[in-house]
Amino acid sequence: MADANAPRTKPADHVNELKGLVVGYAKQETVDPLKSLGRYLGYGLGGAFLVGVGMVFLLMALLRGLQSAPWFDHNSGAASLVPYAATFVAAIIVIAVAGYLGFKNDPNKKKDAAS
Repeated sequence: MADANAPRTKPADHVNELKGLVVGYAKQETVDPLKSLGRYLGYGLGGAFLVGVGMVFLLMALLRGLQSAPWFDHNSGAASLVPYAATFVAAIIVIAVAGYLGFKNDPNKKKDAAS
């Protein structure tokens, strides 16, 4: 049985305690995991930036290599545009392959029931 000397709690105290528990639980399940994901997000963004810079350098090297090739007269004529077009096509191919590989194992994609 309840102790006669124990202080009685008001309903407002119960509501405040419930509010504190709900806020604490929501913070524990949302804010704290997001803080821990920040490190992984930073590494991912840094890696993506470095891969992007590397691809730009590789495409510039391809362009410079094609421009210095003897079969392209880069001083006059339509042949001077061929290195730029080839580099553009190479960039589109790289973007297409990256997009295909990025969305190949998409977890949101529904699989057929038959397969």
